[in-house]
Amino acid sequence: MAFQCQRDCYMQEFDTCVVSCVPGESTLENNGKKDKLKGFNLKLKDTILFPEGGGQPDDHGTVGGVPVLRVLRQGPEAVHFISSALEEGQEVHIKLDWERRFDHMQQHSGQHLITALADAMFGYKTTSWDLGRQRSSIELDTAAVKPGEMEALEAAVNEKIRAHIPVTVNLLSIDDPAVEKVRSRGLPDDHAGPIRIIDIEGVDANMCCGTHVSNLSHLQVIKILGTEKGKKNKTNLIFIAGSRVLKYAEKSYGIEKSLTGLLKTGADEHVDAVDKLQKTIKRLQKSNLIILREMAVLIALNFKNKADRGNFFSLHNKDGDNEFMNIIANEIGFQDTVIFLTVGEEKGAGLFLLAGPENIVTEVGPRIIFDASENTSRFYSEAQTEQNRDLQSNAKK
Repeated sequence: MAFQCQRDCYMQEFDTCVVSCVPGESTLENNGKKDKLKGFNLKLKDTILFPEGGGQPDDHGTVGGVPVLRVLRQGPEAVHFISSALEEGQEVHIKLDWERRFDHMQQHSGQHLITALADAMFGYKTTSWDLGRQRSSIELDTAAVKPGEMEALEAAVNEKIRAHIPVTVNLLSIDDPAVEKVRSRGLPDDHAGPIRIIDIEGVDANMCCGTHVSNLSHLQVIKILGTEKGKKNKTNLIFIAGSRVLKYAEKSYGIEKSLTGLLKTGADEHVDAVDKLQKTIKRLQKSNLIILREMAVLIALNFKNKADRGNFFSLHNKDGDNEFMNIIANEIGFQDTVIFLTVGEEKGAGLFLLAGPENIVTEVGPRIIFDASENTSRFYSEAQTEQNRDLQSNAKK
């Protein structure tokens, strides 16, 4: 069965009726986490909401004013997952989230065009693709691409867009001889009904269930962002199409303006300016480490030279690392002296070192670790004061 969304990809509102609505549950992604929600599985006589499939995410929208949270295909039917029930036989009005749909149409038709020309120009077959939220990727069956090929491919796809080439949808029976001539990665096991062919005139004919633009000019533009190494000797081609290119340009310009203000250089000099800053930071970090090492030795010597130094030493220093603390401990010597050192910001992660006679470290160490894991900020203030009292008391024994 071809749904109304597949017969007319540009339809944004539609009237139909409820076939069934039964309790169900679905797994939805929320801020990177997957939550299982209870709701209702709704089947309609027909729908303009595309069910997830063919590498394309599902549509969003409302049915009878009720938000549709997910749409999945089950054989010849589309199942809409909603939060509240609708009555069987009820006439309902569907409203489509058009911005999301048109974005998916642009990315999906863009993928067909890139796939067809990558094969025709370089013999690179597409083995899979992913329509991402910000950018999409096409997996090409090649371990690597040659210099200049992606630039040539981008120029070719945009030339086709400027040529205003029609994109048509044809429905063929599964036994039609024309099906054999169509590019395809195979039909799903539960496929039912006619075969749907997306025909980019003179460029490509491909078996596909997804929604597409009716003319390549509706893609506006395609930008190939680059390639990266894929799995098993494959290469992933990263691209954006249509409105995503405009948003990408706007975002890039905003970042460019911010960097210009921060670096006090023109856009063409940003990379050099950042490179100089990184080198300066590395030199300063190296100098800082040398100073910290020298300071650690001086701190230890200052303690050792005190006439009334006792057998306990504690210190917190915002700057420092393991080596800084180890130098102090080794310079002072912890055979007869209890040493408790901490480094790091007072509110955040940090490091500590406890050194001294084995019996004291064994007794007090676990308490310090517990306080640090329970509350890092308390560890540097209240906990350190409390542990210092205990350490001093134990050191005097």
